[in-house]
Amino acid sequence: MNKERNKTMMKSLTMIVMLLLTHGAFAQQVLPLYPDAVPNSKALLNEREQPTLTVYLPAANRASGTAIIIFPGGGYGTLVTDTEGTPIARAFLEQGIAAIVVKYRLPDAQKMEDKSLGPLMDAQQAMKTVRAQAADWHINPSKIGVIGFSAGGHLASTLGTHYKTSYVPNKENISLRPDFMVLVYPVISMDTALTHMGSRINLLGKEPSQERVSLFSNENQVTRDTPPAYLTHTGDDQVVKVDNSIAFYRALQQHKVDSELHLFPKGDHGFVLKLPPGEWMQPIYRFMERQGF
Repeated sequence: MNKERNKTMMKSLTMIVMLLLTHGAFAQQVLPLYPDAVPNSKALLNEREQPTLTVYLPAANRASGTAIIIFPGGGYGTLVTDTEGTPIARAFLEQGIAAIVVKYRLPDAQKMEDKSLGPLMDAQQAMKTVRAQAADWHINPSKIGVIGFSAGGHLASTLGTHYKTSYVPNKENISLRPDFMVLVYPVISMDTALTHMGSRINLLGKEPSQERVSLFSNENQVTRDTPPAYLTHTGDDQVVKVDNSIAFYRALQQHKVDSELHLFPKGDHGFVLKLPPGEWMQPIYRFMERQGF
């Protein structure tokens, strides 16, 4: 019953999206992330707990063909969508870029079989869904990137370095690799010398194995095939050490991955609230343009 209902809902919502596009407006719609049961769940999730995608699509005549999937931060303990989700989506939308905000599940050992994999599974499912819907949403399936903030930056960089292993059902063998990454004051490492301890504890627990720490320390997971990346941080960040971005940038450079690192001297953590949007987003647009997106 739930499976058929979800399929019907997805079909109806897609029709609404297409209707809005046809009439020249941008489309905004909330879709369930999973059409069937949510994997890695110990029990049925209520409506508030369901992971979702909020899809912002420019009118077809303004669509650039590029899409970006947005992962808000919150230390893996909450999601600050009001500042690192919705306004970011609208900014990209003004550039003709489709934007998809992910409401991903927060790690919870009482609700998940493996809490450390919950967010990554949702990130992979988001990428899979956007690629599967690319034609209907006027998106080029080879121009789908990700942007993440703080712990959302850790999730985005995890997706960008762990895409070869699918943690979600993927019988269609859809590529889970982002075409580019934008990481804004990101948590990168789970190593105690670098990490944001709140994010580490929420994701891995208080006494994680060294194997798990290494697996989710994304500076150790970079390869030549890692997507091109743009990183930005402030030197005075008192929450997430700027060395996270520097360590990831060094790893990208060592593996000859196209990458840019833009550091602001002041702004602390969460500078999206303090710096004019144009000041920190214009370099992102230029990076995307240089990369062909």
